[in-house]
Amino acid sequence: MSATRTPGRHRQVGSRHHGGGHDVPGGFGAHGNPRDFRLMLGRLEDPARQRWQRPARLVQALGLRSGQTVAEIGAGSGYVVRRLARRVGPRGRVYAVDVEPRMLPILTERLRGAGIKNVTPVLGQDDDPLLPARSCDLVLIVNTYHHLRGGPRYLRRLRRLLRPGGQLVNVDFQCRETPVGPPVERRVARETFLRDAGRAGFRLVREATFLPYQYCLVLAPLARFTAS
Repeated sequence: MSATRTPGRHRQVGSRHHGGGHDVPGGFGAHGNPRDFRLMLGRLEDPARQRWQRPARLVQALGLRSGQTVAEIGAGSGYVVRRLARRVGPRGRVYAVDVEPRMLPILTERLRGAGIKNVTPVLGQDDDPLLPARSCDLVLIVNTYHHLRGGPRYLRRLRRLLRPGGQLVNVDFQCRETPVGPPVERRVARETFLRDAGRAGFRLVREATFLPYQYCLVLAPLARFTAS
C-alpha cells in the first residue's frame, strides 16, 4: 500500500505521540518530536503502552459504526489507526494524518503486514491536516495537540472536516507528573484545550475518565458560531 494523496494540496501528517518516559536523549527536533527517531518509534509501539493507553477501550468509547470515516491527527506508526480501521470495517475509511515523513513508510508497511486496506496515509502540515471539507464522521487527536501549531486556528480547520453530527475527540496527558508522557511543561492542560476548543466553535459533549494519565474529551461543533 503506498501513501495516497487526497484531494487538494495533500502531503501526509506527522507522528507526535510520546509513549515513554520524560528523558529524551538529544532533545526535541522538528514538529516537537524527539530527535532520536528510533526511540520515538519504540515508545509508540511499546507493549507496555497497552496498560495505560487502553486502546481497545478507547476505540470502543468513540462509538464508531461500520462504514464511517475517521481521521487520526498524529497517527504515527498506526498504533491506534489499525484498531480504528478494524472498527469501521472494509466499507469505512481512516485517514492517518502525520507530519513526520519518515513515519509514513513505516505506517504503510505495518498496514500492509496487517492486511488493512481501508487506511489512507496523509502527510499533513503543522498547521493544516490537508483533508477535504466534510469528509469525516469523527476526528481523533491522541497525545498530539501540544505539537499542533495555531491552537484554535488548527481546531477550526478540523471543525470544517466534520460532517453533520460529527465529533472531535482529544486525548492528551494531564498536567501532572506521570510515569509516561512528555515533560509537564510541554503538556496542554484540559482547561486550556477546552478554552481553545470553545474559541474554535466546539462544545464539550462528554468526558471519559477510564485513562489513568490522560483526559479524554468528546466535542461537537456549535450550531451557530462566528470566529473571533
